[in-house]
This record gives sequence, structure tokens and C-alpha cells, in this order.
Amino acid sequence: MLFFLLLGVLTALAVLGQYAVAHAVAVAAAMRWALSGSLVFFGIDHLRKPGRYLPMMPAVVPAPRAMVLFTGACELAGAVGLMIPVLRVAAAWALAVYFVCVFPANIRNAMQGLSTEGLPSARWYYWVRLLFQPIAVWWPLYAAEIITWPLA
Repeated sequence: MLFFLLLGVLTALAVLGQYAVAHAVAVAAAMRWALSGSLVFFGIDHLRKPGRYLPMMPAVVPAPRAMVLFTGACELAGAVGLMIPVLRVAAAWALAVYFVCVFPANIRNAMQGLSTEGLPSARWYYWVRLLFQPIAVWWPLYAAEIITWPLA
């Protein structure tokens, strides 16, 4: 949920910044900046503190620490890709797939509960977070202007 909170705050700041400069707002651009900023923050956190994310990993995932580091690298690559026009569409699709792929870990957290440093231990938090997962899949596709629903 912290990811979505950061995403919302950064989007609002990007919208306000655009409006202050040009008295116009490009929502997709604001969403790109916000998603990239959020992904950089959490990607670095995955790389610096992989132990925090290990309890989230389902037992069937081989080499969990390597997978946590890999997901951090994916988040950083997606953040960069969204900001480079020639890579934007590919990055957006890759991020949408990424957010689908991490969904099983989120389901596991909701069903089993989680207790790890820096993350809430309340089960309701993970159940509510599941409701936001479709937004995470939709966000990069809209930010890259692949889709325009429902804001067009």
C-alpha cells in the first residue's frame, strides 16, 4: 500500500508542477514520473534490504534472495524504460506483466499473514492491497499511452 500511496502523492505533485509551469496537465506524463519515482524507490529498497522481502516469497520460488534482487532490478529497469520514449511501450508491457507475476506473493501474504521489518503485520493490509493490484497492472499501460481507458 505504501507503493500506491507514494504513486498517488508523486502523481499529484507532477500534476501540480505541470500546471504551475504551463497551466496544462498531461496526466499520462505525470503518471509516468510518479510510477518511475516509486519504482526507483522500491527497486533500490529491494537491492539494499532484500531480507525484508524474503518472507513474501512463496516456497516454490527457487533462490528467493536472487529473485528479490532480480525483482528490484526489474523495477529499476522499468522505471528507466518508462522515461525513454523509444523504450516506453516495451517497459510498460513488461511492468504490467511484472505486476501480474508478483500477485501470487501478494495473495500468499494476505492468506498467511506476514511479519517482517519495515512492513505492516496486520493481515487486513495485505487483503486491501490485493484490491489495488489491477491498478498496478493498468497504471504503466495508461502512463505509456497504450490504453486511454477510462480517462479518455
